[in-house]
Amino acid sequence: MSTAAVKAYRGIGMEGFIATWYSGIVGKSLEEYRVLARSIAPRLEQRASVLDLAPGPGYFAIELAKLGPYRVTGLDISRSFVGIAHDKAREQGVEVDFRLGNAAAMPFETDSFDFIFCRAAFKNFAQPQHALREIRRVLRPGGQALIIDLRKDVSAGSIRQAVAQMGLSRINAVLTRWIFRYVLIKRAYTREELLQLVAGAGFGSANTDFSESLTGLEIRLRK
Repeated sequence: MSTAAVKAYRGIGMEGFIATWYSGIVGKSLEEYRVLARSIAPRLEQRASVLDLAPGPGYFAIELAKLGPYRVTGLDISRSFVGIAHDKAREQGVEVDFRLGNAAAMPFETDSFDFIFCRAAFKNFAQPQHALREIRRVLRPGGQALIIDLRKDVSAGSIRQAVAQMGLSRINAVLTRWIFRYVLIKRAYTREELLQLVAGAGFGSANTDFSESLTGLEIRLRK
């Protein structure tokens, strides 16, 4: 088994105060979630079933639910995030089914979703290949998944630029840069490692597309 196939979670436990703090930090980038939702919505059929995998406070799922009659579900391993996301959806007047669960053993039937979205979470999955196999299982034939995450070879300058764009206070900016450097990058994957994981999960090269951004990778998968 590849050393990347199973790894212990050593990141920050996203419960309680930490989950609330994180929700506030990423909430300052809410426009990014709106842009993402608006870019993805045109790809979806009416009444499409969408899974936001590890949605955290639920910003993307909520923004997508505002744009059409999609059946949006969120699955997160953090009880705190599930509660926060439920509250935010209710405040925004949209229906999103936020559930507690593990990406490596999803509580959904095979062929359940037309589209799966996972942002800034894949690197923290303890069983990444299991999660990819589950993504493939619960996707319907012809369904697609989009994974957006940090890349391991990101430069310090790119991190500084990305954090500067968040509009954080001085203290939060320093803390966020520290988390990037000493926590998140250590969890991230190289392109080659991701290719190995994706292939091992049954996604062929013809059904896999990669692209790079300032700090991350986008992986598009088709079943």
